[in-house]
Amino acid sequence: MSGLRLSCSVSIAFFALATVSAAFQEPHFTAEQQREFLLNAKVVGSKPIGLGKTHPWRLTLSDGTVTHDAAFNIVDELKNVMKFSGGRTELNFRDSYEYDIAAYELARLIGLDDMIPVTVERRWEGKRGALSWWLPVKMDENKRTKENLQPPNQEAWNRQMHKVRVFTQLIYDTDRNRGNLLITEDWKIYMIDFTRAFRLNDKLETPSDLERCDRQLLEKLRQLDGQELLNRTKPHLTKSEVKSLMARRDKIVKIFDQLIAQKGEDAVLY
Repeated sequence: MSGLRLSCSVSIAFFALATVSAAFQEPHFTAEQQREFLLNAKVVGSKPIGLGKTHPWRLTLSDGTVTHDAAFNIVDELKNVMKFSGGRTELNFRDSYEYDIAAYELARLIGLDDMIPVTVERRWEGKRGALSWWLPVKMDENKRTKENLQPPNQEAWNRQMHKVRVFTQLIYDTDRNRGNLLITEDWKIYMIDFTRAFRLNDKLETPSDLERCDRQLLEKLRQLDGQELLNRTKPHLTKSEVKSLMARRDKIVKIFDQLIAQKGEDAVLY
């Protein structure tokens, strides 16, 4: 699976790079319990992660019984014109923590929330940002690729990667790269860092990446309601951003319907 771009932008694999050697005692929390913990637990420690241009922090939280870490990102940059080192220019450029929150809420609606860390909005030391559950990961996709490490179950790995590709096209993530794919000890993939997603573009960035799709995911995409998405992601997404996303949803569904008609359902869906 090679559809992900390499990138040297602000994308950061801070979970993976900072936790490889960390000892973790993962509490057996549900996603909702993680959310409540992130919103309400007291910050008892903090340190800069030291990776990436967005200057995220690693916060240690405690509710008096459980202590766990979280990543705190406050980036929220808006430029009329952004010029990149590779020559690309983007108008109305935005790099924002709010998209991390929106990505998680969208993932909940389409059944991909098990591939993104629980993320909430919270204020710390007078600054508002995205607070994400710290993941006990083994490596990122950069490390896996460099060391040529192969998953024990290639088909299971491919199925996860197909989900990543669908989600990336849906949110028009201009900075999805190998450093933002994290891998656990049991080869589960997590996606992080969506601060440059949700562009105002009705087209798909890389439609050729769409080859196969999880059956339940495709059905969830068909059922996705723009108004419900807007309500769920307020105030992190605008009406225009949701409208563009729904237009991309339509194109994704159309592509898979065409592939099914050409190749047969069993060759496309799993």
